[in-house]
Amino acid sequence: MSFGDEDESDIGFATARGREWPSVRQYNVFLANRVGALLDLVRCFETTNVKVVALTVVETADCAIIRLVPSDAERAYEILKRAKLPFTESDLLVVKLPDNDQPLLTICKALLAAEINIRYAYPLMIGVGPMGHTAVALYVEDHETAVTTLSAQGFTIFSENDLEG
Repeated sequence: MSFGDEDESDIGFATARGREWPSVRQYNVFLANRVGALLDLVRCFETTNVKVVALTVVETADCAIIRLVPSDAERAYEILKRAKLPFTESDLLVVKLPDNDQPLLTICKALLAAEINIRYAYPLMIGVGPMGHTAVALYVEDHETAVTTLSAQGFTIFSENDLEG
């Protein structure tokens, strides 16, 4: 949003997106539940250098919601628009799995202690960050509090920049 003669290109990305905490964009693509629909969606990225780094499918009798995390969210937006696919965006919390015997349990306990509900979760298909860490994508009911809680307990939170490598 611009007021007066301000150049919109001077607005920081966090300000333009309306938040200051790290997150990763997920696209929720709505498809007809038919043979080949997922293949058609994945093919949209085939001739680009944008990778699908995480994906989950929520299926019903008539339609499916494909939740996907791209390596480059801005370019993925353009690809989905050009393909004329109906989609929405949401912010995910991407957390490095801790190096212990039960990493998911450790994350869940930390969020439970802060009374933060996890709506859904799924793993990333690539290593994240410069060291290629394993990570889980979480959609939580209170993103900002979840980031604060996990960061305070020493968890590594990834942003979209960590997916581009």
